[in-house]
Amino acid sequence: MTRVVVAPDKFKGSLTAVEAAEAIALGVRDALPDAEVVSCPVADGGEGTLDVLEAAGARIVRLSVRGPLDEHVKARYAVLDGTAYVESARACGIEFVDPTPETALAAHTWGVGELLMDALMHGAKRLVLTVGGTASTDGGAGMLGALGAGVLDAFGAPVGLGGATLTRVASTELAPVRERLEGVRVAVATDVTNPLLGPSGAAAVFGPQKGAREEEVAILEEGLGRWAHALQVGGAPDVSRVPGAGAGGGVAAGAIAGLGATVESGFDLIAGLTGVDAAVRGADLVITGEGSLDEQSLNGKAPAGIASRAEGIPLLVLAGRIQLDDAGLARLGVVGGSALIDHASSVEEAQANAPELLRACAARLVREWRSRG
Repeated sequence: MTRVVVAPDKFKGSLTAVEAAEAIALGVRDALPDAEVVSCPVADGGEGTLDVLEAAGARIVRLSVRGPLDEHVKARYAVLDGTAYVESARACGIEFVDPTPETALAAHTWGVGELLMDALMHGAKRLVLTVGGTASTDGGAGMLGALGAGVLDAFGAPVGLGGATLTRVASTELAPVRERLEGVRVAVATDVTNPLLGPSGAAAVFGPQKGAREEEVAILEEGLGRWAHALQVGGAPDVSRVPGAGAGGGVAAGAIAGLGATVESGFDLIAGLTGVDAAVRGADLVITGEGSLDEQSLNGKAPAGIASRAEGIPLLVLAGRIQLDDAGLARLGVVGGSALIDHASSVEEAQANAPELLRACAARLVREWRSRG
């Protein structure tokens, strides 16, 4: 019997990883009715991680928290085996704002701290903070403030919230946070390697995606530089050049400095909970995919993680669009690929009909693979 492992990430704007896996599995069964199909939806620590964790058996906790621009938003986190998994975008995601220069400067991470606080109050002994998709570039200052830290100007007064306020920050009081987290292990799950500062840092690279123009990027960069220094004044290590500290608008830096967090591969961490490693062993065919397969997919994203585990096993990829050339696909070890946009008249149609298109494309790819074998 042919054993097929289906392990996609989300198709952003269309399908969660769980929904994508279901559609692909249907296509595999259309092509190979007698196949053993093992579904292992995956995530890389960014948006959609909680959906994958829920499918793996995690309990979802829902609450209302302060959003990136102060309005309350409905958020959630996951609990599995005593570990709380907090997705920062659930509290301060880019979807909560209409990105403008003003929102780029004002957005904050206070709600992320509220999620962490709730998990601590309910007895979590380990916290995993997933980053990415945030509207904020405040270095995690809001998050630490919600946990009791002082984020202070030169006169010892709170500077307020948002990345722009950090241009006035001079010191931090981190003792209340450290006391609250005593005995609790914290990890930041990310596959982004950007540092906090510099041309490849949080403001320069991700600020424009959040509405920042050149002027706002400069303000945010200055603020993050002062923030890194203020954290050191509070007794934290220098996080300005730590790989990955720039993730989530620098919320990773705040977690490393203020929460004592370690940085872990988001994909590896989540994959260890989904059973994908064991599933791939002994598979005859592996299918992965995501919304957009591009150069970023080669650097720590889910398709690259699956490809590394499927070495020596035929690998098929499905995506909303494929922007890798043949050489890029070969680097992943791909033997066949299909993009939904190639079978629709527009992006909107591809997104609206994603389940049906994904099923049909999966069936077509599997039949082609079988005919070659």
